[in-house]
Amino acid sequence: MPAPMNYSSRHAIDPEAAAAMTTGELRRHFHIADIFQPGRISLTYTHYDRMIVGGAMPVTEALELAAIKPTGTKNFLDRRELIAVNVGGAGTVLAGGKAHELAARDMIYVGMGTESVSFASKDASSPAKFYLLSAPAHQAHPTKRIAISDAKRLDLGSQKTSNERSIFQFIHADGVKTCQLVAGITQLAEGSVWNTMPCHVHDRRMEVYFYFDLPETARVFHFLGEPDETRHLVIKNEEAALSPPWSIHSGAGTSNYAFIWAMAGDNVDYTDVDPVPLEMLK
Repeated sequence: MPAPMNYSSRHAIDPEAAAAMTTGELRRHFHIADIFQPGRISLTYTHYDRMIVGGAMPVTEALELAAIKPTGTKNFLDRRELIAVNVGGAGTVLAGGKAHELAARDMIYVGMGTESVSFASKDASSPAKFYLLSAPAHQAHPTKRIAISDAKRLDLGSQKTSNERSIFQFIHADGVKTCQLVAGITQLAEGSVWNTMPCHVHDRRMEVYFYFDLPETARVFHFLGEPDETRHLVIKNEEAALSPPWSIHSGAGTSNYAFIWAMAGDNVDYTDVDPVPLEMLK
């Protein structure tokens, strides 16, 4: 029987190399599939700001988050911080001996130095799905659960431009403190499909998009690359796209959907971006 936890690694890619890649090569370097595996924790260690992306899907037994070789530590969070977002059935995160219940779209931040973290589902017939994000930390901040109702909400876009959407900021200046993790959820309204267009780049931090609540027959076309040398990934439900600091990160779906965006790097200010005018895109 396989171990309940596995990981893989992704090395950083420069823009010239990415521009010459085939579809298969782009997917191998920037696309993350099989995030949720029943009864397992699956992690991808990236060399973009050392961000770890993964999923925990407990069914009948709780799953414990253990250190992996790339962290070089006894415990997973000895020198890291963690965000977990539940996109499945009701579940519990046990962090440092304290239980935190998470409904769908609730998030928990777990600070550096927390020795033990485990994940459990309330009902095995409707298991929780914890989407995991972790980055190096330099300071211990308090662990805190953030319900979707407590997130800072912004309603943007319009039906005219096919991008009517609600943004839920979980980590912001007036809320939970982190060292470098920033995360939130964007929900596209019915009939809207575009996200983050006009697009931008931010050389000071990487980003990862996790798409969910997408029908099985639908797909998102996620755009990446330098503004004048764009490429795309075709993504299905509960898959993710890695975005290097030099790359745009934008997408359009064949139906509406939701996605979790998360960043790690030098700056936690949402507005610290370099806009890309539409006329620059190629």
